[in-house]
Amino acid sequence: MTELPARRLLLVHAHPDDESINNGATMAKYLAEGAHVTLITCTLGERGEIIPPALRHLSGAGLAEERERELAAAMKALGVTDHRLLGGPGRYRDSGMMGTSDNDDPGCFWRADLDEAAGHLVEVIREIRPQVLVTYDPDGGYGHPDHIQAHRVAMRAVQLAADAGQSIAKVYWNRVPRSVVEEGFARLRDALPGLPFAAAAAVDDVPGVVDGELITAAVDGGAYAAAKTAALRAHATQLEVAPDQPYFALSNELAQPVFTTEYYELVQGVPGGAPETDLFEGLGL
Repeated sequence: MTELPARRLLLVHAHPDDESINNGATMAKYLAEGAHVTLITCTLGERGEIIPPALRHLSGAGLAEERERELAAAMKALGVTDHRLLGGPGRYRDSGMMGTSDNDDPGCFWRADLDEAAGHLVEVIREIRPQVLVTYDPDGGYGHPDHIQAHRVAMRAVQLAADAGQSIAKVYWNRVPRSVVEEGFARLRDALPGLPFAAAAAVDDVPGVVDGELITAAVDGGAYAAAKTAALRAHATQLEVAPDQPYFALSNELAQPVFTTEYYELVQGVPGGAPETDLFEGLGL
């Protein structure tokens, strides 16, 4: 295997588009600085709601193929060359929203055996040897079963890898400070008459919103705003991005701000500062 850069970051996400919304600027920043960035996507989002009318004929395998193409385009926009599907293509299917009959599909990610799924991630950890891992909080940011399962799988894999002698120095959960979200929505409401969205989402519709004291790291990705926006735009089945404006909407057609400073809570490892501005802070790399 080719020698990897000194800094190595691993991100674990549930569906295509989650990575660009949560961590697009962070990934672009670290790649530009010479780090190795690996993205693991756990499902292809086969049950996602489709925005463009011209693509609404897609479902199941057809939608999975389209979302895999979108993911590849988004990663090209960010510069990520190491992006993988957990267990390989098609291993785990989208579980649908919580409380639906889709949750009962034996092949869906929500029903996956935890240690088996984590084992696939351990293989990647042993290969890449990341110092930093990023995933969701225990609620998956907003309660989606695949996000919750991604959290469980990532945290279990961290434990199993450590047991096998491959410890990860720092583990972060995606977060957004409530005050930052409120300020973003205030700007959004002023901009709405000129945007292609009828209304703004609620503050608590943004995944990972917490009070500021839980935030331990803020990564300034402002220089990579264009890359993040291009990655968001690549996920055309799931996201509508306002032209030349830092806003997007999901299938509910409610607008949300695009954040280019991305926030995290350190849940494993020793912080390098208060707050940290670098996820590798304190590691001497």
